[in-house]
Amino acid sequence: MVLAACVLASSMAFIDGTALPVALPRLRADLSADLALVQWILNGYTLALASLTLIGGALADVYGKAHMLAVGCVLFGLASAACALAPSPEWLIAARVIQGAAAAIVTPASLALIGATYARAERNWAISLWAAASALTTAGGPVLGGWLTETLGWPSVFWINPPLALIAVGVLMVFASKDGGMQRRFDLIGAAILASALGALAWALSQVGSSEAGATADAPVQTGTALGIVTGLGMGGLAVYAFWERRSEYPMTPPRLLVNHTFVGLNVATLMIYAGISIMFFLLPFDLIDRRALSSTRAGMAFLPFTLGVGLLSGVFGRLADKIGARAMLVAGPAGAALAYFWMAFSHEDSMILGVIGPMTLLGLSFAVLVAPLTASVLSSVDPTDEGLASGINNAASRIAQLAGAALAAGFASFGSGYEVGLAIAAAASIGGALTAAITPTPAAPKSGGSSSG
Repeated sequence: MVLAACVLASSMAFIDGTALPVALPRLRADLSADLALVQWILNGYTLALASLTLIGGALADVYGKAHMLAVGCVLFGLASAACALAPSPEWLIAARVIQGAAAAIVTPASLALIGATYARAERNWAISLWAAASALTTAGGPVLGGWLTETLGWPSVFWINPPLALIAVGVLMVFASKDGGMQRRFDLIGAAILASALGALAWALSQVGSSEAGATADAPVQTGTALGIVTGLGMGGLAVYAFWERRSEYPMTPPRLLVNHTFVGLNVATLMIYAGISIMFFLLPFDLIDRRALSSTRAGMAFLPFTLGVGLLSGVFGRLADKIGARAMLVAGPAGAALAYFWMAFSHEDSMILGVIGPMTLLGLSFAVLVAPLTASVLSSVDPTDEGLASGINNAASRIAQLAGAALAAGFASFGSGYEVGLAIAAAASIGGALTAAITPTPAAPKSGGSSSG
């Protein structure tokens, strides 16, 4: 029941993220919003989520995983109701930012609660079910969003969430064991510095990704300048954060995490792997619609082999990881993804079956192998008192990697061979992730089963 509550809570964010885009044309007309405001309806959520996810994980450790998950669900439900009742684009953007902040609590808290509830012998399996449900709800979002928008109007997309939030909170209140968290103060100053640094980094990356610099002859210079600004903002802010954390009595990111080679290595692998897949996700829709002349609906269906592969096979590989350990899968998953990107690049001129469906099927299989063992290994690499923070750091790493990958893809997408070059870079990033996982010490496979009370 706790696993069901975690799946239900996190599914709100995944459904909302994929159901809303298909409602944007109707929403824009009803609210008389221009394209810039419509873009911020999406970006406001993404920026809040990317900049606050790590903080949400730390809050789960300090104040209790089940408690913070319930708080996040309530906040997400209330923000969703505010979105549905929005009388203006500005109101909707503000409510979407609150939604993103709530999702930054829900996602790491749900994963940390799964880690606290299940013993290591069953953790891969439990997280694989979470990942499978996330993939399937992500795939179903556009269909559900389109039907609701056409039948009941765009506000109905947001009215999905309050009932789900209430059910999840009710299940947590009845079935989740009490978790008082850690007896220490929360590092408010450190959290503010970190949120500002990650927010600036995420904003700059989103600006590069949405720019049209590639349409000009000065694209390389403009892209390089923007990425230089990104590096300066990110490194400067993170340097200030590191300076503060060394002097804080209650550091939000304990130094012990930085000397944990397993934890650091797995997060470096996460950065590489998710940067690679974000490049592909950015480039492929343009190729399908602009070059292959597919409709938006048919282009969206091209992603189903990936989504269904993760959704239907994650549980199988999660069970296998519980038996044999994670290392082989942490190497095989990104290696298979790299092969899929190379296949897609070399089959650019081939049919849809050979050039898209085949490699997307391989990519779905590869990520089904990878996702649960990677997440479970991150949680298992730290003490139980740090699982919320570990989940938050890993989620933040994947969000920043996705923004960075989209920004890189936007920089060379307009060039003649941008598609092939982008996929080659995605493959190189995935190979880097596989090599990093190969040399990173990972938690050993548990020898006995059973679940804990958390």
